[in-house]
Amino acid sequence: MKHLQNRIAESTLVLPVTAIFTLVVWLLSGLVSHGWWLQLLLFAVTTYLTVELSNANALLRIRSRMVSCTFLALSCATCFLFGSLTAIIVQLCITVTTIILFRTYQDQQAPGFTFYAFLFFGISSFFFVKVLYLLPIVWILMATHLQSLSWRSWLASLLGLATPYWLAFAYCMLKQDFSLLSVRGDLQSPTLLEGICNPRLSSLSIQTSLPIGRAWVGLLFILAMMLLGMVHLSTHSFEDKIRIRQLYGYFSIMSIVLVLLLFLLPQHFDVLMMLLILHASPIVAHYLTLTHSRATNIIFLLAVAINLLITISSLCLLKGI
Repeated sequence: MKHLQNRIAESTLVLPVTAIFTLVVWLLSGLVSHGWWLQLLLFAVTTYLTVELSNANALLRIRSRMVSCTFLALSCATCFLFGSLTAIIVQLCITVTTIILFRTYQDQQAPGFTFYAFLFFGISSFFFVKVLYLLPIVWILMATHLQSLSWRSWLASLLGLATPYWLAFAYCMLKQDFSLLSVRGDLQSPTLLEGICNPRLSSLSIQTSLPIGRAWVGLLFILAMMLLGMVHLSTHSFEDKIRIRQLYGYFSIMSIVLVLLLFLLPQHFDVLMMLLILHASPIVAHYLTLTHSRATNIIFLLAVAINLLITISSLCLLKGI
């Protein structure tokens, strides 16, 4: 007999219900009053791409939309970040980068895919330059987990990364105005190089009126669920194909790096938290979908309840309650 956890995970209604709940949270967060229509559109595109990411790579062994549902649920727990256009743009670009990079698995002769993946990575760095801290990690993971790094793919990644800056430089030359290259989205830094080298140069990305201590409650919940997922992956990895194990290894290492960056660069909480949700969602979804004991059923129900409580708390945070 299936537990409630498994019936929900396999239901075709779970994604529409979660999407409606997320839309209600957006409305309560101030979608209309703040005019966050562009943020909502980009967030919806990212959500659709998480569906494609899960389907294209068969991240779950059964037919389920839990990767996208988990992404939506964890995003609702940090709904006070919905107004950060920079964070949502960067999250969308890194989602596209991940989807394209996964297509290069064990293919060292795919410079085209690598170029386009890093093109979007470069675009994300145009809005949040410190995402370049992740660049060496991505290269390492391409070599160790995706097994797609070669001299050709490495050069293609450099070309893709530089292309947005070449285009921006050409535009600035045409307009004779180089302010586009000197002031960087959420960065308040005078130059690109200083923005990378000085972690404390930028002002606080998250709204300064928010009590940061309460904002970190969502992070602790995500960390707890992520650790449960990682433990489950390590003890039950034999049930997945080698390719799936490698992809989850990619998500796990990126999540760990992003957690470290969150503690090192708390002034960029919004962007780094959005990226952590993106990479942690498949790990959490794998645990919630593919476990089927009485204990995990209880954990699933507790996780849903806690996520709902944190979402309500985040809405209160936005309303100043």
